[in-house]
Amino acid sequence: MIVNRLDCDELHARVDALADLLVDTVDGGASVGFLAPLDRAEALAWWKERAVGVAAGQLAVWAAHDGQRLVGTVGLAFPDKPNSRHRAELVKLMVHRDARGQGLGRRLLAAAEEAAAAAGLTLLHLDTETDSLAEHLYRAAGWTRLGAIPDYAAAPDGVLRPTSIYFKKLGSAALAG
Repeated sequence: MIVNRLDCDELHARVDALADLLVDTVDGGASVGFLAPLDRAEALAWWKERAVGVAAGQLAVWAAHDGQRLVGTVGLAFPDKPNSRHRAELVKLMVHRDARGQGLGRRLLAAAEEAAAAAGLTLLHLDTETDSLAEHLYRAAGWTRLGAIPDYAAAPDGVLRPTSIYFKKLGSAALAG
């Protein structure tokens, strides 16, 4: 598997594959902000809107390829306030159902964490559906769970589910904390 960061042009070039991944992720039951069934046109539009954030430096997106197709992605969303430039939010970690169980989620997570640390960020945070497979991944990768918010978001089937909040200190902050 090859994991690389996408610039704006690369995101545009891969928007169809990214939309397919998003549809597969939602159809597979992952809670990434959309309800099932997700219309492919809606998925395309959502990814095209992300290109604006990538171009502005507000969002970083990594994609994983298995040699033939795009099978995973993750992003870091950067705050625009001066008092929060030391942190970012991990967003939309997705692995195609056909590529799960091969450590790809962990590789994508590590790529985002390493890039964040290299950029001087000292704190990452995220939210994920409580008791999901993703939550187990974050725990195994050393993220700290703060707690859960009941009925926070609807799963793809429309049922309200709790969401767990996590953080991870990076670099020297991790050693001090």
